[in-house]
Amino acid sequence: MKLCMIGTGYVGLVSGVCFSDLGNDVICVDKDLKKINNLKKGIVPIYEPGLEELVLKNYKNKRLNFSTNLKESVKKSDIVFICVGTPTKKNSNSADLSQVYAAAKEISKSIKKFKIIINKSTVPVTTGDEIEKIISKKVNKKFFSVVSNPEFLREGEAIRDFIYPDRVVVGSNDSKSQRILKSLYSPLISKGAKFLSTKRRAAELIKYASNAFLATKITFINEISNLCEKTGIDIEDISIGIGLDKRIGSRFLRAGPAYGGSCFPKDTKALVSTADKFKTNLSVVKSVIRSNDLRSDLLSKRVSLILNNKIKNKVVSFLGVTFKANTDDMRDSSSLKLIPFLSKKGAKIKYYDPTGSKKEFKKLKNVEFSNSIQESIKGSDIAIIHTEWNDFKSINFKKFSKNKKLIIYDMRNIYSPNKIKKLGFKYFGIGR
Repeated sequence: MKLCMIGTGYVGLVSGVCFSDLGNDVICVDKDLKKINNLKKGIVPIYEPGLEELVLKNYKNKRLNFSTNLKESVKKSDIVFICVGTPTKKNSNSADLSQVYAAAKEISKSIKKFKIIINKSTVPVTTGDEIEKIISKKVNKKFFSVVSNPEFLREGEAIRDFIYPDRVVVGSNDSKSQRILKSLYSPLISKGAKFLSTKRRAAELIKYASNAFLATKITFINEISNLCEKTGIDIEDISIGIGLDKRIGSRFLRAGPAYGGSCFPKDTKALVSTADKFKTNLSVVKSVIRSNDLRSDLLSKRVSLILNNKIKNKVVSFLGVTFKANTDDMRDSSSLKLIPFLSKKGAKIKYYDPTGSKKEFKKLKNVEFSNSIQESIKGSDIAIIHTEWNDFKSINFKKFSKNKKLIIYDMRNIYSPNKIKKLGFKYFGIGR
């Protein structure tokens, strides 16, 4: 099939590349000429394992192309995916849908034959209705169908999640689009993916409800970890114990910093905003947002306590600063609160992340990027393992045995406390 992906951000690029790898002809469109030219050279704007290889492979095989010409790309395509950003509005919890509606207006100028317009961006309930209204101002409804097809891609594992999804959700108010999209996704369905056909509004809400539930699991186990720290219980035992219950499941029960990234923070807020619009109180989700907002403050205070409230001139090493491993995404990472907090208190901060230095910290006083794990830890008073990169799971702390003052604060619980203590270091974890 001939597909057009509007937007070459995380969702649009990964989905477009994977669709091309399944044998479809795909055009990825973006306004950013520099980004498009780089993509043609195989230079990928995001860090995602395996993505660069797939871009090069499918561009070479001419199944994948990149363009700034939206009008022509839509004309050449049978199915058009809207994959633009829906960030949180300033001074509001609601989603900013301006890019979605702008894309819909542009699409309406190029429809001459029947096309399926798929909203893959994460959007509130009724957004599809609005897209339909926008396009129908210029195009007869018989020439297009608006569908909701939410993505469920995890950063760092996006390609695998696309190829082997738990489910494919297609929300459409007409059977023709459902049949066509079931055919498009047939290679994934044949591998075991469940194909769920719903009404359009239901598909929009499924995405938000899924993310809110996962955010709730993370927040719940983080709060339980606080209790564990007060009672001398290891949170790992609790996570395993409740995770073995099939009704609960073990995933997303790892205590650690506040959740962050491109989805959970904005989607929980947007869901609450939507509920408020329909005069429905989502008290659980509101509590999750509040608890998560307080998480970084709580961890900042714990760092202070670990250092006996003597932060000034202390050398602090951060291992990892992205919100999770295998991504360069800094959005709503707890490091964006922790590092400025320590910097203002007078600490000297060194950080290492496999995805390189971060512009977010360049203006902060006494914060510098280290080129290696060793460089970051050397001479530090405390090493904070913030992100669970594989690189950090096998650090040979024996190399730093001369530094008896070194404290290990393991925010991901990737190390055995006893092993670290036997090396002569003080160890602190989460919920331990």
